[in-house]
Amino acid sequence: MDLFLQQTLSGLATGAIYASIALAVVMIYQAIDHFNFAQGEMAMFSAFIAWQLIDWGANYWVAFFVCIVVSFVGGVVIERLVFAPIHNAPILSHIVVFIALFQIFNATAGFIWEFTIKAFPSPFPDKMPYGIKLIGAHEVGIVGITLGMLILIYLFFRFTPIGLAMRAAAAAPDSARLVGISVGWMLALGWGLAAAIGAVAGMMIAPIVYLEPNMMLGILLYGFAGAVVGGLTSPLGAVLGGFLLGVLENLAGTYIIGSELKLTFALVVIVGILIFKPSGLMGRVVVQRV
Repeated sequence: MDLFLQQTLSGLATGAIYASIALAVVMIYQAIDHFNFAQGEMAMFSAFIAWQLIDWGANYWVAFFVCIVVSFVGGVVIERLVFAPIHNAPILSHIVVFIALFQIFNATAGFIWEFTIKAFPSPFPDKMPYGIKLIGAHEVGIVGITLGMLILIYLFFRFTPIGLAMRAAAAAPDSARLVGISVGWMLALGWGLAAAIGAVAGMMIAPIVYLEPNMMLGILLYGFAGAVVGGLTSPLGAVLGGFLLGVLENLAGTYIIGSELKLTFALVVIVGILIFKPSGLMGRVVVQRV
């Protein structure tokens, strides 16, 4: 029973990371109808920025929030300079640009910080109080920070004028333009927000997997799987899908398939959901007239 609880709690912590990446993936997908294959590399690059600031002597939380701001600005700049000019280009052009961004971020991180593994500090204690051993302090911190971030994002989209405008621009761009909303800039802000969310995920996962340019490859795959499970048209579904995938992956790796096939598990989940429920658990079915 203790093993089951430990793996479930650990799965929730891992799922929090998947949920963050899945949410960032869905935000970009709703804006341009494509996956951002460079999402993981953008998160990795942000984590390296935070590590560099800490290595220069900055306080962890100062580096944390500076990294979020830098990532947000970087996401906006990428959308304005790279994707806005090719907005009406064929889908294949977008995919090629995503692959190019993936390689650019990966190679640039390796060039600046080298491809050696670096230890990323955790802001949380080494041990849990009261002798609790079922879950580590960093894992609890991951869940807490992720849930706090998701609540802030929900409040932003639900109660702020900019958040409502971003929702309108993503759901009905033509109608949004008619009421004076700058759809292009709303999409850019969505890119910035997705980059900031990815930065948080990168900084939270780095103390566990260690910091190196390829650290987000597997995490991004799980983020895609979480987004597909929850539904590519539902941000809430993507979050729930990420948490669910984290728990199922841990339990399956412990009791059924072993740790060697855990990454394969994500691929099986993606294929299974696309076959039996393509819209995901909470996604809406899109009907098009042909």
